[in-house]
Amino acid sequence: MQRFSSRDILILVAIVALFLSQMRGDPFANPREFAIFLVAIVVAVTVHEFNHALVAHVLGDLTPKIMGRLTLNPLSHLDPMGSLLFLIAQFGWGKPVLFNPNNLKGNQALGSAAVSFAGPLANILLALALSLPLRFGLRPDPLEGAILDILIRTNILLAAFNLIPIPPLDGFGVLQGILPARMGRALQPLQDYGPMILLGLIFLPTLGGPNIIGIILGPINRAIAVLVFGR
Repeated sequence: MQRFSSRDILILVAIVALFLSQMRGDPFANPREFAIFLVAIVVAVTVHEFNHALVAHVLGDLTPKIMGRLTLNPLSHLDPMGSLLFLIAQFGWGKPVLFNPNNLKGNQALGSAAVSFAGPLANILLALALSLPLRFGLRPDPLEGAILDILIRTNILLAAFNLIPIPPLDGFGVLQGILPARMGRALQPLQDYGPMILLGLIFLPTLGGPNIIGIILGPINRAIAVLVFGR
């Protein structure tokens, strides 16, 4: 993902305030589940952003390491606004890992696509690993089951949301990298408007509009869930 500007953040704060004003019920009614969800966000975002940095490093770009992102320290990866959106809408983002495509070995476009895909892939693999006890018939106690369930579903949702091909999400970077160079360059201007388009689509349902993000996110989320749970 790319970094939001200060203007984007101000607009996001205004939209979040509108969203909160229209919320019904208490999203924090179950303190235990809320605490588990907070931990799940930290874990999911950390592995997501770390894997971006790791793949960029493996492909020859030292930028993430120089910027202190080649670490599993959550404080290096959490983004305040992305984390806030997680709390109120159950999806969001981490602090973007910046890299220089010119430093990547081999085909730079495909390398950039690989770096973009690395984050969602890390969440999918973590969800798969966490689901193994359930797939082998182990029955955890209620607390362990709740922790596993929330961790798995948070990773699935973070991966699915980031695979939406709208900038600044990872799916756009993957799409740009795998398309022919001319088509990839033609999409570049969307980088300037993508964040506002994305945020507008996210909160459109609160204004009575269609849930376009849900329509896009649903099939991606279901496909990953089938992969993780095997059904």
